Amino acid sequence: MTDQAVDPNGVRLPQGAHPEGRFLGRTRELKELRADIERAGLDTLSGRKAPRARVLLIAGRPGSGRSALAGELVRQVAADYPDGVLRTRLSDPDGTPVPVGRAARDLLDALGEPAPAGAPEDQLGEALRTALAERRAVLLLDDAADAEQVDALLPDNPGCLAVAVSSGPLTGIADVRPCTLGGLDTKSGVELLSRFTGSVRITVDPRAAERLAEQCQGQPAALVLAGGWLAARPKAAVADLAKQLHTDPGAEPMTARLLRLMHDALPQTAARTLRLLALAPAGLVDPHTAAALTGCSVEAAHTTLDDFAAHGLLHSVGSSLPQYRVPGCLHRELLRLAEDHERPAELQLARARMLERTVRLLQSCRAVTETDSPEARQKVLALPRPLRFPTPRAAADWLRLRRPALLAAARLAVADGELDTLARRLMSQLVRAMVAHFGTRGAAGDLYDIHNLVLDVAERRELPRERAAALLNLGDLDARTGRTTEALARYRAALDAGREANDPYATGRAMESVGGAHLELGDYDRAADWYGRALAERLARDERPEAARLYGRIGAAHTYAGRYGEAMRNWRAAVAGHRRDGDVAAQARALSELGRVQEYAGRLEESLRTCREAVEWARRAEDTRLQAALHLRLADSYERLGDPASAALHRSTAGRMLVEEATEGDSEPEHGANACEIRTASAED
Repeated sequence: MTDQAVDPNGVRLPQGAHPEGRFLGRTRELKELRADIERAGLDTLSGRKAPRARVLLIAGRPGSGRSALAGELVRQVAADYPDGVLRTRLSDPDGTPVPVGRAARDLLDALGEPAPAGAPEDQLGEALRTALAERRAVLLLDDAADAEQVDALLPDNPGCLAVAVSSGPLTGIADVRPCTLGGLDTKSGVELLSRFTGSVRITVDPRAAERLAEQCQGQPAALVLAGGWLAARPKAAVADLAKQLHTDPGAEPMTARLLRLMHDALPQTAARTLRLLALAPAGLVDPHTAAALTGCSVEAAHTTLDDFAAHGLLHSVGSSLPQYRVPGCLHRELLRLAEDHERPAELQLARARMLERTVRLLQSCRAVTETDSPEARQKVLALPRPLRFPTPRAAADWLRLRRPALLAAARLAVADGELDTLARRLMSQLVRAMVAHFGTRGAAGDLYDIHNLVLDVAERRELPRERAAALLNLGDLDARTGRTTEALARYRAALDAGREANDPYATGRAMESVGGAHLELGDYDRAADWYGRALAERLARDERPEAARLYGRIGAAHTYAGRYGEAMRNWRAAVAGHRRDGDVAAQARALSELGRVQEYAGRLEESLRTCREAVEWARRAEDTRLQAALHLRLADSYERLGDPASAALHRSTAGRMLVEEATEGDSEPEHGANACEIRTASAED
């Protein structure tokens, strides 16, 4: 099912219908395109080195086979570009242009060059050009909406090739000659039909087959649908369909007429499934999506989708899990069919069922990772069997495959405006699942987009608590990628929202984050002031562990400012607080920092005593790295005091500890929810 013959803007022929699976026609176009790659450009003719990648443009209406031709061209030249083929679609199924930043991020991910979360469009474009500067790769930019999209993604590297697919010329990109597609020749059109019907029906009435190919104007999408109609009716002659199209010409394009013809001939349940596929996010549908849209079982939906793919109505996306793509040339017609046959309330109910199913799948996807939680295991067992994942690996594979559809579902749900409750639940579970499987850093780019969507809903619905949570999360991602000024603005807005919501957690967290941003910006006085405000909030609520931690942060701000007396007072308060709470590891770290400040203040003897005490508490906490670091600091201190023997002893001890730790492999990488706190105010367990 995954072999490509003709792909009319996304339609792939089923393997069973064309065993040879070879590309049809377009010999002249392929020859011209390949020659165009080698053609001397205007820069070369003028004696200058070409500054950018060569751009080839394949222009044609949806359904003309433009994507198939681009794919075949790329297949033929791929060996000349050892760094691979990068593919992205620049329009959504409904024709909405994809933001350049999103396309650039997807291409960077494909290159294994993840971009900073929340980076602006121009920075992402520059990162893509940098990543491709020393590579020889092909970019296949499908469904380009305009020249600006393509231009923003072009590498400044003549060793790369860009193949753009569009409905018309891309005015504004220099030195591009479009290859404009018409229909297939009659012979190729008849051969395409025969791959569905078999050779007998074509041989019996070759003139009828030629007439049908001409009626379809050689358009691959129309020919595929005509072939699918005949394949579903083994006893029908080719002339029957040709006659029906001749006697009932209609005013619609041939692709739309054939789609309606196939739709009207389907059983009622299958016809409803077909038209509701127009609601599938990003045009990607799996059995769960189809089952939720129509209310049938997953098994029945899977069978129906396979039948649609066998008759040219869908194409199967080659993967380990069943997934299909709605052809772009059929999307609008399917949506018209849905609007003609379904009441608006029924369409909205279908969307709601689909989102609810997605929420439950995401809950299951996350819960399967919580292997140590009896409560999580019970939740998984309580789910219907089709919603369960057998292993965390299977859940991660599903999440990775369905990622484009899941993100599109969140965007569509937020844009809808009437499904905000479901949208909030979906985004909450999507964040949790991504963090559980990919970690906060691995999913940072997607998390940034999701938190922005949460913020949109919170502002529209006037939900200050959720607005505060979204702003805090966005601020953290901004801060982690070096946009400290932007992060500070987010944190201040989160503080206002937390106060409006009377949410003490959000208020305290925002105050502390404002302090952290000022610390990063080098404004140590304001940092200490904001940490002090956050500390007052914690003390008022008797949150002693958090208060002890904030004493340490205030101590750090004073240390940076060179106010060592204030710093030591606060670090001593931190040590005392951690001791009262019985947090041995935190007490050891606070003692370590206190010893460092004492050393800065010139109180070397005190620093030695504090460091030795810190070593003992680090030993009790089984923190080998901290012990080794403290022994190295003690060695430096003894050298300053003129005691090389003690210094050598401590260095030897530190070296032995580090070697033992490396051998045992005790250190764990930061991963999952422990890597960073993600606050989801609308979270649902």
